[in-house]
Amino acid sequence: MNDSQGTTDTLWWTGDRTEDTNVLGQDPAPQRRERPAGRARAARARRAQRRRSLVVVLVVLALVLGAGYVVASLLDVRPGGGDEPTASVAASDDFTGPGHGSATVTIEKGASGAEIGRVLTDAGVVADAATFAAAFAANADATSIQPGTYRLLLEMPAADAVTALLNPASKASLRVTIPEGLLAEQILAKVSEKTTIPLQELQDAAKDAEAIGLPAEAGGKVEGWLYPATYEVAPDASAEDVLGELVAKTVAVLEAKHVPRAERQDVLIKASLVEREGKLDEDRPKIARAIENRLAIDQPLEIDSTVSYGAGTTGAPTTAMIEDASNPYNTYTSYGLPPTPIASPGEASIDAVLHPAAGSWLFWVTVDLDTGETLFADTYDEHLENVEKLRAWQAENEDADQD
Repeated sequence: MNDSQGTTDTLWWTGDRTEDTNVLGQDPAPQRRERPAGRARAARARRAQRRRSLVVVLVVLALVLGAGYVVASLLDVRPGGGDEPTASVAASDDFTGPGHGSATVTIEKGASGAEIGRVLTDAGVVADAATFAAAFAANADATSIQPGTYRLLLEMPAADAVTALLNPASKASLRVTIPEGLLAEQILAKVSEKTTIPLQELQDAAKDAEAIGLPAEAGGKVEGWLYPATYEVAPDASAEDVLGELVAKTVAVLEAKHVPRAERQDVLIKASLVEREGKLDEDRPKIARAIENRLAIDQPLEIDSTVSYGAGTTGAPTTAMIEDASNPYNTYTSYGLPPTPIASPGEASIDAVLHPAAGSWLFWVTVDLDTGETLFADTYDEHLENVEKLRAWQAENEDADQD
């Protein structure tokens, strides 16, 4: 702006104030006409300034709203996608709780806090795996969290999730305990009872070797291959899932003990005989040795439990059963091992077969059915003496029962 322009712009208010008085009778009207024009220009300037200010405010507001939308979008987490509940974590990597709905998660054996955290994060239970790992480390009892399937709330605070996993009531899985020495049909019945899986479905699955991972050496028969142990079964597990786990456990045990594949069936057959005949763990290696000794000299095993198995009973065999040569499991009339295991052996019986005691025994008999005391003999005459001790015990206890 040049000086002449500046003078022109400010002339309306810097003029000689004496011209405002009507001296000599001159008309001051030209001065008055100039002032309204200046005021109009000022008003227009003020309006323009207000418009510019309004535009600036609107632009800033638009930027703020846009940034807010972007942040909200970034913080809108959908754990399961689709119509699953959203979980916005604005101020931290943890939910404020208390949680809602439900989610089913499976915790593997030996899982660390970080590993559990990832499982829970993927399921939408907690907001962040690292936050859960920190809560896990801060809880002195967290290391006692058991493997299994749990039903938890969605969007829980990490510390609450740790507490929930320590609560047995959160377990969604079903615990099934299979004792040693049960027959396959007894195991199927117990699994059905504990899991509500229909017995027929389990029986059908037991015949599908491929579906349950039954090894070829089993010959298509699950007897002896359903390992006795305690299992955590998921609520939605199928018959194939459950039996597959039992078979896999047997395979894992045999592999861990370095049993060659070609020998696994024979090991399980012998172990099942030891399981049914032995009452005390300390006697099992001796029974295993007596079985080996008989096989070595091609002497019939003459084991009552095999005869009963072939006859379809769990009680002591009758004389007619012992004389029935058509029974392939009759080890009185047949030589060698029976065709399949006759029960599911436990680890103690398997170990007894793999590491039999040193000795020349050929006979054994349990002489006290309460304590399980078993006597061993090298000769048949010695064995007969031991059998008389069993008869005496039975007579004594029959008399006691009558009293």
